[in-house]
Amino acid sequence: MLRRFVAAAVLATLMNGSGQAENWSRFRGDDGTGVSAQKGLPLTWSDGNYAWNIELPGEGHAAPIIWEKTLFTTSATDQGKTRLLICLDAETGAERWTRSIGMNVSVKHPKSSWASSTPVTDGKLVYVAFADEEKYLVNAYDFDGKLVWRRDVGPFESQHNLGVSLMLFEDMLIVPNEQDGPSSMIALDKRTGETRWRQLMEIARVSYSTPIIVPDAQQQPQLICASQAMGITSLNPRTGKLNWASGKFPLRTVASPVFADGLLIASCGQGGAFGVLQIAVEAAGKLDEEGRPKIAWQRKKTIPYVPTPIAYEGHLYEWGDQGIVCCVDLKTGQDVWTKRIGGNFSGSPLCIDGKIYAAAEDGEVIVIKAAPVYEELGRTKLGDPSHATPAVANGRLYFRTFHRLMCLQAKPGN
Repeated sequence: MLRRFVAAAVLATLMNGSGQAENWSRFRGDDGTGVSAQKGLPLTWSDGNYAWNIELPGEGHAAPIIWEKTLFTTSATDQGKTRLLICLDAETGAERWTRSIGMNVSVKHPKSSWASSTPVTDGKLVYVAFADEEKYLVNAYDFDGKLVWRRDVGPFESQHNLGVSLMLFEDMLIVPNEQDGPSSMIALDKRTGETRWRQLMEIARVSYSTPIIVPDAQQQPQLICASQAMGITSLNPRTGKLNWASGKFPLRTVASPVFADGLLIASCGQGGAFGVLQIAVEAAGKLDEEGRPKIAWQRKKTIPYVPTPIAYEGHLYEWGDQGIVCCVDLKTGQDVWTKRIGGNFSGSPLCIDGKIYAAAEDGEVIVIKAAPVYEELGRTKLGDPSHATPAVANGRLYFRTFHRLMCLQAKPGN
């Protein structure tokens, strides 16, 4: 019996690569950091190396999410008139079910899609959001595809369409609603869809930045958001009460805030795909006389606009929209190295076992070492354009392109 137990444990370790199960329940993973300890994933590969590679209906830019053996992704057809939530077997890529939501034809940016908001799940329900000029729909389904509840939180005004993603906190679903029209942060009861709180937010230009949860000085949770009108903001996620705001950014926010080494980092930028300002503030520090946190450092060059940076082992890796990657010392904000790698990027990178994977808009995946000395590890073409952030869970790495979803299996020795 002992031998059988050991053999089973070894087999599970080999199948998973790291020996640990790891769901990927929201945009950039359960904690929103985009960092995974998964081992055994390849640095380069060919078409024959995929565990599976399937075509999806329509087009979408949202990242897939995974809970154990279940995967969810979104897509849209007919110029946004039909939005799709697609449920697949995470191990085989086989379709389990698809649910369609009828919406109005609406405007979007050429780099965006009508399915750019990443769903979120707690392992019991999956939550997905779609918007047009008349409505912002939030739907909750069980894992069998049954609609449990639906909420319309109002119209959504934006030249790009919905890009921000949902997130969960305790028994609430957090719905970011910072737009060109009346803006707010909303918390819904995740079981019923009823409003738990709504915090009005100042308006500038629409924010596409997905919030994160971090602790304050008393180890109480803060909901951290980024927007042009208020800069970096801290809300009490249980009540919606505003704790503090860093002050207005000069331009709009797209990349999500990052928390590392006690600092909160966020940036702003504009069309033309470049960032103009990045600030780091103390996440749990004392506020000044104006009720603002202390700024640790600022950067005004080599800043990503759309991709969210990666924080890893004392460094911040800035993967720029126009193919310039910069390693920054988290303590000082000073550049460690800068490298032009080529390509254009809309999806955010992931850090997997100390290696950073990023998919360019033309579908080329570039892998570099997350280290204070630059080292490129591999390049592979996916064969289809991609504006989506990859996902990694339970021994598998997933890439969402415009029209396809593909899966790589971790293997020992990679």
